[in-house]
Amino acid sequence: MEAKKIRSTFIEFFQSKGHHFVPSAPIVVKNDPTLMFTNAGMNQFKDAFLGNEIAKYPRVANSQKCLRVSGKHNDLEEVGVDTYHHTMFEMLGNWSFGNYFKKEAIDWAWELLTEVYKLPKDRLYVSVFEGDPSENLEMDQEAYDFWKNIVPEDRIIMGSKKDNFWEMGDTGPCGPCSEIHIDLRLENEIAQTPGRELVNQDHPQVIEIWNLVFMQFNRLADGSLKELPAKHVDTGMGFERLVRAIQGKSSNYDTDIFTPFISYLEKKSGKNYGENEQTDIAFRVVVDHIRAISFTIADGQLPSNNKAGYVIRRILRRAVRYGYTFLGFQSPFLYELCPLMAEHFGDIFPEVRQQQDFIAKVIQEEESSFLRTLDNGLKMLASIKTELSEKGEKVISGKTAFELYDTYGFPLDLTSLIARESGFSLDEKGFEVEMEKQKNRSRAASESETGDWVMLEEEVGVDFVGYDFLESQSQIVKYRTVKEKKGEKYQLVLDKTPFYAESGGQVGDTGWLVSDEEKIRVVDTKKENDLIVHFVEKLPINPRIPFTARVDAAERQLIMNNHSATHLLHAALREVLGEHVQQRGSLVNERLLRFDFSHFSKMTDAEIQWVEEIVNRKIRENIALGEKRNVPIEEAKKMGAMALFGEKYGDFVRVITFDPSFSVELCGGTHVPHTGQIGFFKIISEGSVASGVRRIEAITSVAAEKYLRDQESLLKEVQDLLKNPKDIRKAIESLLTERNELKKDLEALHLEKAAQVKKGLLSQFVDQGDARILVAQVELPNADALKKLAYELKNEVENAFVVLAAAVDGKPQIAVILDESLIDSKGWNAGTIVRDLAKEIQGGGGGQAFFATAGGKNLQGLPNVVQKAKEQFL
Repeated sequence: MEAKKIRSTFIEFFQSKGHHFVPSAPIVVKNDPTLMFTNAGMNQFKDAFLGNEIAKYPRVANSQKCLRVSGKHNDLEEVGVDTYHHTMFEMLGNWSFGNYFKKEAIDWAWELLTEVYKLPKDRLYVSVFEGDPSENLEMDQEAYDFWKNIVPEDRIIMGSKKDNFWEMGDTGPCGPCSEIHIDLRLENEIAQTPGRELVNQDHPQVIEIWNLVFMQFNRLADGSLKELPAKHVDTGMGFERLVRAIQGKSSNYDTDIFTPFISYLEKKSGKNYGENEQTDIAFRVVVDHIRAISFTIADGQLPSNNKAGYVIRRILRRAVRYGYTFLGFQSPFLYELCPLMAEHFGDIFPEVRQQQDFIAKVIQEEESSFLRTLDNGLKMLASIKTELSEKGEKVISGKTAFELYDTYGFPLDLTSLIARESGFSLDEKGFEVEMEKQKNRSRAASESETGDWVMLEEEVGVDFVGYDFLESQSQIVKYRTVKEKKGEKYQLVLDKTPFYAESGGQVGDTGWLVSDEEKIRVVDTKKENDLIVHFVEKLPINPRIPFTARVDAAERQLIMNNHSATHLLHAALREVLGEHVQQRGSLVNERLLRFDFSHFSKMTDAEIQWVEEIVNRKIRENIALGEKRNVPIEEAKKMGAMALFGEKYGDFVRVITFDPSFSVELCGGTHVPHTGQIGFFKIISEGSVASGVRRIEAITSVAAEKYLRDQESLLKEVQDLLKNPKDIRKAIESLLTERNELKKDLEALHLEKAAQVKKGLLSQFVDQGDARILVAQVELPNADALKKLAYELKNEVENAFVVLAAAVDGKPQIAVILDESLIDSKGWNAGTIVRDLAKEIQGGGGGQAFFATAGGKNLQGLPNVVQKAKEQFL
């Protein structure tokens, strides 16, 4: 059975059992501070498990894109080394929200595996939670009793809390679980060792394929367990492992999920999979990682230097590095796998097909950048090895390795590999010490402790009224304390609120909670899953009394101006640049709007002007807002509404329209009632933020008016400085011409002075064996003149060795240059010499073996540089 058929069979089986199919949530998590990536199928149903919302369907099934490369569930370093771990994987799952529980989950799992997929019953084992006295948790006798009616008791294994009590993270829904394992070994191996002895022992052929989690508890921040209001079922079956079992393969990578990708790489690299362990690992790393990279980019997360973007960049660089080192790929290659991604996953996950070109472009640019980094790192490593060799040392320090890793992105294992090839070793413990120091610095910078919720009222969901009202009479349902380095802050949940929670790029509202006793400032509003959380700096004196929740109306108005302008801008960009333009991110606050969009070249001034003209024309037309709430998603698509990649939309959506023929978008933000309220729109910058992604920053309304006044004022100041010329452009051009002529005259004087300095220096060379040596302190106008002088002296004097010290723009500079013949005959190295001399000016530097420069802080140290060089070489 092919992988695609195995997936569709799972979905169809549970649909026959009354389950509703739900598309995969985006792989990048939004509105949940406890998670960076979706790491389990249940993530999108977390609020239903906690009782924060009523589930739309009592029974659900799907195939969820998951990523486990950070936090508690982190498999990254095992990926490729073994044959069954992955970064991105599909989790097939079925859920019950208080509808059915253990019996049905167990019965259906066994039916699907043995009767539909025809997996051999004598190869299957099941595990049950044995209990944990430290948590006052009893053995899961109920699950045991259900299983013993299906399988012999010698195939039921008691599991510890580590193996059979599932928790999503440090806090959140959790409960006992029952796992199903399969023994895929050969018959002779099974005869020697029973499979039950190898369950949960990390045997590569005795593996877990399905986990049936029985959600009964909520783990609180203080570590205690609290019974959930209703009992739920959450199952997760690794698609890749299931396909391996059904197709009878010994490795996940031997299934048709991965073999088309491996075949492509074999042809491109000229190497064969299955012949060498190192290249096999590289094949597995690449074909695994391309899925993680492609799906996260498709869901709107671009590689970057922080948070989720950094994780993706790290995965991509790991794949490039393995391809570079073991498969011989010296140029970008990952991006060429994108058509295969679209072909094999585009049916179940259409986003990788719809964005194929964009994903490939981003990956190609990232590859090119990192390959340059690798090249630079290799050169630096060569210089470091040369320096160590001169000292007779053979160990690269952990600090040096960490600098290569942290500053230049050079991986530790590649540093170690290259070191070993050259007879060097690496202080890996020292590297780990430096890494831990960095982690501690990061923890200290971001440390905060969030307490558990204090319940005041029964929670039945938050009623958001902010589309229609800017204030409401509200009751605090619950609150909690957040301890930070700067002190304590508080988070409140109201039964009814007009405050918009940060979402979709729009910042959260600020305002006040007002009672007869006090007025408390709301400094921010955010979403936690589907919960609206208000951030305040103090708790109410009496949190149980009613409050008037009042949004800052002036600030909200400016935010709405910018958000509505963003919709107009999006439509205008598509009209000017083409239909390929898609929103890739946005920020909307009271000061400006920032809009990221897919486009592969810099916008011209004419294009920017054209976009501005379109947006301002739509503002002057004073178009009325068209708003439709609770529109069925399919109906919204028929209306032409643009959905954003990486956003999770429900079955019913909100559609925002400004002229049905111009702008129709799915959006949950707040907007102006008429476009005329925006006033005026002005783009203030356009530039690149990532490969294939441009960013526009713009302002509206009051900010745009102020911008124009400031520009007018600046122009008036320039006119005054120029004595109010009739033609200001001509006056400025005249000044620039005069400046360029003076600059040429000055450069001529500099050249003349440098020639005089060089003439004086040529007579100061001292013969020292087979070398002619010059050490001198000189006066020169800039660093370029210093470099030019050094090269000219080398070219005019045979076997020259020159050390020049100079003050350049008030800072000390050193240049060392020597004839290439002296590198071999004397063992001299300009980089080593200049680093040693730079200590006298409290600086550092480096370069090539024949030429190197250094800068520093201590100008008074220049005479010491000259003295030290003379003592060493004259």
